[in-house]
Order: sequence, then C-alpha cells, then structure tokens
Amino acid sequence: MKQGNGESRRPRRVPAFSRIGTRGGIIGVVAITSALAVSGLAAARMLNGGHGSTGSASCQNPQYQTSDPTAMWNLAPYFVANDMWGISGYNVSQTQYACSYSDWYVVATMDNSNSDGHVKTYPNSHRDFDTEPAISSFGSITSTFAETSPGTGIYEDAYDIWLNGVVTRTSTEVMIWTENHGQRPSGDVMATVTLDGRSYSVWKTTGNYIAFVANTNFTSGTMNLLDFFQWLQSKGWLASNATLGQVDYGAELVSTNGVPAKFTFSDFSVNAG
Repeated sequence: MKQGNGESRRPRRVPAFSRIGTRGGIIGVVAITSALAVSGLAAARMLNGGHGSTGSASCQNPQYQTSDPTAMWNLAPYFVANDMWGISGYNVSQTQYACSYSDWYVVATMDNSNSDGHVKTYPNSHRDFDTEPAISSFGSITSTFAETSPGTGIYEDAYDIWLNGVVTRTSTEVMIWTENHGQRPSGDVMATVTLDGRSYSVWKTTGNYIAFVANTNFTSGTMNLLDFFQWLQSKGWLASNATLGQVDYGAELVSTNGVPAKFTFSDFSVNAG
C-alpha cells in the first residue's frame, strides 16, 4: 500500500460495527439493509455517465449494490467490500455492484489534484480464515483472479494478504501487484524474484509491509500463493510459524482523473488444503 509519501496501515477491511470475528467468540454478521442489497438491471442503470448500463461483461444482473464506504456483502467465507477507507478530506464517489464474490465491478470518481498520491479506496473481494491456520499446515494455497481496468488515472490491481493477524500491530501485510498504472509501493526494492514464471520486484519497508510488483502487467491467472510465502520464509522476512488470516483481491485507487471509471472483476477464488 502507498499512502502519500509514507506508509500507513489501512483500517481493517471488516468494520467492527458490522462483523465480529469468530476468534472473538461471536459468529460474524454483516449489517446489510434493503438499501444496499438490490437485484436486477435497475441497479446497474443507476451508474453515472452510462458506465455499467448493462452491467459488466459477466455481471449482468447485480444482486448487490452499495455506495456505503464501509459496506460488505456477506458470502462467508468470502466477502465483497466497498472499502472506501481513505476518503476523509477528499471528493470521492464509488458504487459497487456484485453478482457474486467472483463477479463484481465498481464505478469510481476521484482525482489526485493535490498530488499526494493518497490511496482512497480498495474495493475488493476477500476470503477470511477465521481460525488463522499456520501456513505450514497447507500443502497448497492457490488463487485465481481476472480483472479489466480502464487505464485511466492512478491505481493498481493487487492481492492484499494478511498474515499473523488481520491489521494488528504484529501483522505482516503482503501485496502482489498484478497490474500497475502509475503507483509506487511503500519502502524500497530489496530483491527480485521469479515465481510462477513471472518476474517481480520485491519492495519492503522497515516494518511488516512487503509488495511483490510484477515487472510485466497481467490481468488474469492462477497464483501459487504458497510459493510466495515460502520464498519470504526462506529470506527470513516471514516466520516459520506464520499464520494465514485473509486473502483479498481488488484495486487500490488513487485517481480516475476526475471522471467515472469502471473496474471489473470476473474471477476470484482462494483454495487452500
């Protein structure tokens, strides 16, 4: 994640008022009102500037719509989140439409008029691992994704993975940037590595933030996440007893040049076993 000229951790994807994790002893719930969950093409036709007038290429009849900054659609263990975490003090609009956790899109409008590079939103779909199992307990952790982005403004499409807790002081945040459009991670390039046949520059801060930035953009694929974790462990950047808390995929948005822009996500899954 990049916030302006320095690093700052994003608030937890799962707002405390709407979902309490099972590790707190209460089964999670998400407060979704009829104003946030809708179906049919009528929802899609509410978009500005004609974007999404017939939905995305795959999500033709959204079952869920929200412009609420903290709203989520509960499809446990998956959640679809609007996640407008960094909008305070900025003029931002964003509406999320979803047919499922693997088929959704957003239309967002924002700019970078003060040139601070601040990440304002991270619309995403994610899978929670509420028991936070040890990474070493898995023989395989893979994920699929597919996205289509507008090529307008400043953003990156990326995995955001939380290890050793989800947004705690001891968490490790691991990002995998698959398509970068004018963004720069926090920290410095500390290594390069080839995983799954793709080359990445690896950025790292003095804290617990690591970003694998693909040297060539790609917009879909199957990711062997366990390979990334094991490489980090081989570098001594991740403890051998590290745990898995949450795997997100979405877009970190800085600017759409002040015009409505659509970001479409037509595949997402996380398989671990």
